[in-house]
Amino acid sequence: MFSSGLAVTMPPAPQPTDLPKAALRRQLIRQRQQLSSQVWRQNSDRICAHLLNWDYFHHCRVILSYTSFRQEPDLSPLAHHHGDWGLPRCVDRTLHWHAWSVKSPWPLNQGAYGILEPHPQSPRVDPSLVDLILVPAVACDRRGYRLGYGAGYYDRLLSQSPWNTIPTLGIVFDYARLETVPQDSWDQPLQGVCSETGLFFS
Repeated sequence: MFSSGLAVTMPPAPQPTDLPKAALRRQLIRQRQQLSSQVWRQNSDRICAHLLNWDYFHHCRVILSYTSFRQEPDLSPLAHHHGDWGLPRCVDRTLHWHAWSVKSPWPLNQGAYGILEPHPQSPRVDPSLVDLILVPAVACDRRGYRLGYGAGYYDRLLSQSPWNTIPTLGIVFDYARLETVPQDSWDQPLQGVCSETGLFFS
């Protein structure tokens, strides 16, 4: 699905966990929020560097991303290297994607979950132009399965056309790149994962 240049050496990932989703989610979010600001910034910048060194990234027309919340990896520096982005806005049980760039006249607003979201009147993204979705996650595993926040926004999105044909990459810090995560029948696997140690494809 991606272009060439994808071969990577995969270092050992943490062993699988027997914790149920809710307990594992709490544990990993707590661990992420305990990162010092220096380590959080350093590891976020390393993730950005891996994406910038990826040839496919520079050939994407529109990339869907997210705004960092509760010490998720911060991808905002990438906006200075790629002009066309989409950011999500939660509407009922769905994600509405709006065009955004560093030059956008529309301010980001705090949404219902406390996450910065695009202005409702800002232009909507044309799905036919999207070449990559950078997906926030609590954890991802080697198969591409993702542990999210429990609301199912991304699983619903990625189960529907045309979103289910667009390449996806989970974004996590390396401590949250697990051997396996608990899986339900509705979970949608991603094509790869990026952490501060590199790009890994399922």
